[in-house]
Amino acid sequence: MKSLADLEAIRKKTLDQVTLRKDEDSVRIVVGMATCGIAAGARPVMNAFMEEVAKRGLENVTITQTGCIGMCRLEPIVEIMVPGKEKVTYVKMSPEKAARVVAEHIVNGNVVAEYTVGAAE
Repeated sequence: MKSLADLEAIRKKTLDQVTLRKDEDSVRIVVGMATCGIAAGARPVMNAFMEEVAKRGLENVTITQTGCIGMCRLEPIVEIMVPGKEKVTYVKMSPEKAARVVAEHIVNGNVVAEYTVGAAE
């Protein structure tokens, strides 16, 4: 790095690589990755979502992480936000459940009701 222009070029390249899309057409998968979520197995769940989305070539899906969602006893927790629909909160997730959620909810539009917070309560 020799100049401000070089620094700006690095910044632009990095921002282009980081996907922080706010597309209105994008489905968002948010995984709770606070200490409680990680201890309950959120990392393998997040990896399973990333692998399943990549395997299916789904380009309109953004996977992110967040801190504590507030229901530690139900971790790992995943929230799915589909444009034009209500947010769905899945609880006590596992990598196997993540694959089913991608297949049924993300691809086919059918909420997997038995994994939701409503079914757990």
